[in-house]
Amino acid sequence: MPWLTSTVRVSPNVRRAQLVCLAVILCLGELCPGQGLKVPASVTAGDETIIPTTGSGKAIFYLWGPGVSSKSEISLGQEVHLHSRDLRNAGDYLAIVCSAVCRSSAFYVRAGKPAYLNFLVHPSRVPVAQGDAVSGVVLPFDEFHNLVPDVATVNFRLAAGSSSAGSPRAQMQDGVAWFRTTSGRSAGKLQVVATLDSLSSTRIVQQVASDPCNLRIKGERTPKSVVVETEPVHDCSGNPVPDGTIVTFSVTGAGGKSTVDAPIKQGIASAKIQASGSLVISAASGTVMGNELHVGGQP
Repeated sequence: MPWLTSTVRVSPNVRRAQLVCLAVILCLGELCPGQGLKVPASVTAGDETIIPTTGSGKAIFYLWGPGVSSKSEISLGQEVHLHSRDLRNAGDYLAIVCSAVCRSSAFYVRAGKPAYLNFLVHPSRVPVAQGDAVSGVVLPFDEFHNLVPDVATVNFRLAAGSSSAGSPRAQMQDGVAWFRTTSGRSAGKLQVVATLDSLSSTRIVQQVASDPCNLRIKGERTPKSVVVETEPVHDCSGNPVPDGTIVTFSVTGAGGKSTVDAPIKQGIASAKIQASGSLVISAASGTVMGNELHVGGQP
């Protein structure tokens, strides 16, 4: 299901305030709470219910609630039937019966059982061995897209390949559960599964190599230049650094200092440096420095 919806959800406190304002306005027109109708204490979203009325004769029944505003003619003394389509949105409702005078009563429609999970994991791509780098949040909704605020426990399961990467648990608070954890040590796909009762949702995080570690270089002089290259470049967890990562070679000699940028290809970065005489060559990638290489002058 999509993470964003076009439904505007009003908080319960705001909804109750709206109902109080409506009741006050209607009381000015002789609407006051009374015994003319008996509403249920609460209803589950999507269920049908009945509202008994007292008295005799014809009357007008009004139903006002989240996304619902209806008017119908009823016979007093009989039950008013509310259909599933009238009670799909969770929140506070106001039932009003008007004949010679108006009577009103409020009731609450609660969300049903969770039908699906909205599950978001961030980020989609993360370096390995990063503290608190992977986070996820779950929101359960019923079949009518009402947020289910009931307290429950959500189980998260993280796996990299065939190995478990953790099983955090989170208690639902106001319809939201979340976790935060360290990324794994191996590059590749990290599968994250959220489970609530019989419902589950899966997301994939791509773990990539972190910054290079223990960068080492070697070189060889040719008649007109020096060919320098790195040993296979890995991060501190032993993962090969991806091709395209830039290694900067710095060259210091009699003519001054210069730099050459070279991308890693098949795990190795190399460069041909046009220089003569004695040279000191070093390499760096990001914040990681490599060893210094001392090359003598051309014989």
